[in-house]
Amino acid sequence: MGMLNVLVTVSLAYVTFLFMVAFFADRAAARGRSKWLQSPLIYTLSLSIYCTAWTFYGAVGYAARSGVEFLTIYLGPSIVMIGWWLILRKLVRIGRSQRVTSIADLISSRFGKSNSLAVVVTVIAVVGTTPYIALQLQSVTLALDAFAGEEVTPSVGPSATALWLAVGLALFTVLFGTRNLDANERHDGVVMAIAVEAVVKLVALVAVGLFVIWGIGGGIGPTMERISQSEIARWDVSAGRWMGLMFLSSAALLTLPRMFQVMVVENEDERHLATASWAFPAYLLLMSLFVVPIAVLGLEYMPDGANPDLFVLTLPLAEGRNTLAMLSFLGGFSSATSMVIVAAIALSTMVSNHIVMPIWLSAQGSTAMVAGDVRHVVLLSRRLSIMGVLTLGYLYHHTTGGGEALASIGLISFAGVAQTLPALLGGIFWRGATRVGALMGMVVGFVLWAYTLFMPSFGPEVFMSETFLREGPFGWGWLRPEALFGIASSDPVVHSVVWSMSLNTFTFFIFSLISFPTPLERLQGAQFVNVFDHSARPGSWSRGLAEAEDLLVMAQRILGPSEAQSLFRSEAVSQGITGYLPETTPEFLQRLEREMAGSVGAATAHAMVGQILGRASVTVEDLMAVADETAQIMEYSNQLEAKSAELTRTARQLRAANEKLTQMSVQKDAFLSQISHELRTPMTSIRAFSEILRDGGLDDAALAKYAGIIHDEAIRLTRLLDDLLDLSVLENGQVSLNERVGKIGDVLNQAVAAAGIENSRLRVVRSKVREDLMIYTDLDRLSQVFINLISNALKYCDAARPRLEVSIRDLGDTLAIDFIDNGSGIPMASQDVIFEKFSRVGSDQAAGGAGLGLAICREIMHRLGGTVSYLPGQGGGAFRVILPLTVVRSGR
Repeated sequence: MGMLNVLVTVSLAYVTFLFMVAFFADRAAARGRSKWLQSPLIYTLSLSIYCTAWTFYGAVGYAARSGVEFLTIYLGPSIVMIGWWLILRKLVRIGRSQRVTSIADLISSRFGKSNSLAVVVTVIAVVGTTPYIALQLQSVTLALDAFAGEEVTPSVGPSATALWLAVGLALFTVLFGTRNLDANERHDGVVMAIAVEAVVKLVALVAVGLFVIWGIGGGIGPTMERISQSEIARWDVSAGRWMGLMFLSSAALLTLPRMFQVMVVENEDERHLATASWAFPAYLLLMSLFVVPIAVLGLEYMPDGANPDLFVLTLPLAEGRNTLAMLSFLGGFSSATSMVIVAAIALSTMVSNHIVMPIWLSAQGSTAMVAGDVRHVVLLSRRLSIMGVLTLGYLYHHTTGGGEALASIGLISFAGVAQTLPALLGGIFWRGATRVGALMGMVVGFVLWAYTLFMPSFGPEVFMSETFLREGPFGWGWLRPEALFGIASSDPVVHSVVWSMSLNTFTFFIFSLISFPTPLERLQGAQFVNVFDHSARPGSWSRGLAEAEDLLVMAQRILGPSEAQSLFRSEAVSQGITGYLPETTPEFLQRLEREMAGSVGAATAHAMVGQILGRASVTVEDLMAVADETAQIMEYSNQLEAKSAELTRTARQLRAANEKLTQMSVQKDAFLSQISHELRTPMTSIRAFSEILRDGGLDDAALAKYAGIIHDEAIRLTRLLDDLLDLSVLENGQVSLNERVGKIGDVLNQAVAAAGIENSRLRVVRSKVREDLMIYTDLDRLSQVFINLISNALKYCDAARPRLEVSIRDLGDTLAIDFIDNGSGIPMASQDVIFEKFSRVGSDQAAGGAGLGLAICREIMHRLGGTVSYLPGQGGGAFRVILPLTVVRSGR
């Protein structure tokens, strides 16, 4: 038990090390220092997730039982990877252009963004991966049993070791993969940890192989002699089984959720595939290089009945090489944990995006404008899904008793997830494929796989009785699970694969021919099949069906405030519009949908945008895009469309400018009237009371009263003239800045005190985060801006209990200070002109002033190198002051 305690301690230290690797990699990515994380080497090593405990432990056992047949598990993915230009390049391009988050997301997006199709793929993936997770639990449990000195055969009944291992892996995966929600659904930290684990398991297996050859076998020559005399060296190849297993392993590379995650979702650069096309097969070659020597010498040196799946571990132990055995254990542990972590992350994303989120949205009613942050719901559902996936894996291990060889469990899983292959390949290569065909094909294939392979794997009396397995249902022998339609086979895996895949493909093809795709299916079909031509095509939303502010509110709850505001502002700038509310063009709606798809999946994002729009529509232009027209007509149409779009954009900008000029003209007329009133009123008062004083005959009290009125009116007049002069000086650039170093918190303190809110109903709530930042700027001018914004909230916030929240945010290259009240805000029609001179919204006259305050703020911030803008979609009046980080760094 002492050795076992040391092993557990080393394993915990190793897990802690991996967590630190992931943490610092995530941190580097967040700071924009992730170029080394996005290298072809890291990408290739992340693909080693294919090599699980099956390939680390089980490949040796497979070779000991079936000879060189184990090579089929390596040859299939190597062939696919070498031919990456045909399939993998297209998948990665589609994944990037459509922002898919999983294989379920890709298939549902291809077939009209059908969530029902995504649910079917998710169920297939979860059920199909369950045996694989059980395989990892079984391999680590067997390894621990070997170190504990117990009998190296799986124990019957509940396994406390497997249970605690599943709990630990669930916790570890939650910490690894769901600490936050990434709009791109990429996990830089996880990928880096997998790359480290890839090196560990390769080094461990090579080390054991070298020890076996030179430490036990006596060198290359004697070892080769032993191999040539072994039964393993016999070339007894069944062509049908080899073809079937190579097909399964090839399909697994494309359809396993964890492989799709690292190969497509985590891909940062399509060119990385070119490196991986030779480097990944080379990695598999190194992983398989010592399998046969270890198997041959294990059969020779280990006692009869020893589990060949554990030769990688038990050979060093038998020779007293405990350190090497511990390294071997860590290699197998790395293989198992990396697979479980990435598979659980991928499956939890699918369950959350395609099952939990649609149910939750449906429960919220007919609008996507729900209260609260949707990201919390997504994260919680993913964490619970991870726990559920690990629970299923443990239950499979517990129910089956862990009695099968590792290789056979892996093949069951391969055959299950392969049922999505016809829909996947048909969807990206055949425009005639339809949602009905894909759905029916996968259902038929999944049912046949479950009937002929998955349920029988539990053994008799679990799902099927021994009589059922032997005689078939109702005594119908032609429906026996392992001899379907009366065709018996000694190989249940090949038997299941032949029937399930052939009928899956046949059903997919027939139902695609007899069903008619929806317009959206046809559009998506054109974009997927011709992805290299249509990667940047606009999407399928009609123009002018949604208010931008409604979409911004929704996007903030999915992407987070900073990401959503940045997206909307960049789109507004590209359209020549100031502020955060761009025109809701079809191009922008498609861009928004794809950004949201990175967090909640394509189908859910499409449904949410559709709820805001009131309906999900396909335009005439989209239907034209999927029509089979000649290249000349398409080119001419595209040119006309581009010109039309440019003219429409120009007309929109001219219309907006004309409306703004009209508003400004009206406001200027109002200002002239107001300014003449503002000037005439104090002048009239001064003149009237001056005449009273000139006439004399007043007592001292009256003299003091009238002199005070004249003084107050003179101050009022001076303040108005000062505002006009200040604005003129700022606009002409004649102002000199008094720049100095100070804390931004002190500037806010000064502004709050000067705004005079002590005896008012307005409550100012400040987040002290980042208020200790030192800045180098004109602190007095910055304070003037803050005072004006606080005063505006004091004057105009119409809430029953006025409240102003002041917070500071780091936006990466800028620093934002937000002033958000809980009033009714500023109408959208007035948001574009509030920073213009003379602008006063609605009945502002009740609050006094000539409408120069925000115009002065804008000019001050321009001189300070920043901006001040209205921030829509916050539920009240909201202003954002932006300071460049150069100001902050200078302060430091």
